[in-house]
Amino acid sequence: MTSARQHEFPLARTCPFSPPPEYARIREEDPVTRVRLPGGGWAWAVSRHEDVRTVLNDRRFSADRQHPRFPALVAGEASTRQPERERTLIEMDAPEHGPARKAVLGEFTVRRMEALRPRIQEIVDDRVDALLAGPKPADLVEAVALPVPSLVICELLGVPYADHAFFQDNTSRLISRTTSPQDRQAAVVALQGYLHDLVAEKERDLPDDLLGRQVVKLREAGTYRRSSLAAMGFLLLVAGHETTANMISLATVAFLDNPDQLGIIGNDPGKTLGAVEEVLRYFTIVDAGTARLCVEDVEVGGQLIRAGEGVLALGLSANRDPRVFPDADRLDVERGARHHLAFGFGPHQCLGQNLARLELQIVFDTLFRRVPSLALATGVGELPFKHDAAIYGLHQLPVTW
Repeated sequence: MTSARQHEFPLARTCPFSPPPEYARIREEDPVTRVRLPGGGWAWAVSRHEDVRTVLNDRRFSADRQHPRFPALVAGEASTRQPERERTLIEMDAPEHGPARKAVLGEFTVRRMEALRPRIQEIVDDRVDALLAGPKPADLVEAVALPVPSLVICELLGVPYADHAFFQDNTSRLISRTTSPQDRQAAVVALQGYLHDLVAEKERDLPDDLLGRQVVKLREAGTYRRSSLAAMGFLLLVAGHETTANMISLATVAFLDNPDQLGIIGNDPGKTLGAVEEVLRYFTIVDAGTARLCVEDVEVGGQLIRAGEGVLALGLSANRDPRVFPDADRLDVERGARHHLAFGFGPHQCLGQNLARLELQIVFDTLFRRVPSLALATGVGELPFKHDAAIYGLHQLPVTW
């Protein structure tokens, strides 16, 4: 099987609630297709749910983003790779990945996350208080969507929230497709340096936060390295606020634009967790973040992928696959969409997914209960969606009540 047509990647979401229109055709006619990458060269794009799961769960597809042949999703990215740099969890392969993930996995169990519920509820209530006390219209991104996950991840890691402007600014530059390779690398260096210095402080004081506990645990195991823990902290800090913030704002727009769906969770808060799964599936804000490098010849979906070729596992396309999700383009909070791939799949499935689910549940239950008249202050078509970012979302969300 060979691809009939090569597409330029990334493909754009022409409607804020829909995948790129080409995805449906690719998924049905050419499910493992060639795409031209922004940084030059090409890769295979895998678009069906079953095939995406296969790629993400097969060790013959490497996650090592520092490999010189790893698919470059941003122009100039390959030129800034540093093979000697400490790898984060999402860049590791077996056998290194398993022990590194296991060391921190206990920090994100359902039980530990549930223990955080009262504090997260307090943070959300404080932010809603501030929203209601402020002027109208207000920017929900600035008032609620961004500060809630930022405060939560800062407290969990033991990062001073007073520094949030620094890491949010650098994170924004890091994930923007319009940032130059040099500026993106500068953002990485700044964030890594910040975490390195912070971990050094934890070594002296050993506070009861995630980074402090990891210093103790890894020292006892004889595996502690400051650079490794700083790399993990970098990943958790960046991923822990940016993804959840974007999901809060996007889901709020979707609920306000679909009042029948909002009414379902308003009448029965027991259905909010199901609604969370559905909006995660519906938006799939990190579409091709699960890029891989084939390291051994593999056949996927009838297509032979050879060692050394890049692969993009298109989660957004997979999560709209009608073979798995009937009427997939419809938002249905009662769908029961737990088998979505918004958190990835396989050994690299999102470490913080239990925390993200909890934050989203608390925000939606609290926001729509306390502000029942919440409404968009502008039309959906006028909202500034992040078409320029690797993580889809909203730059601002003007609301009133």
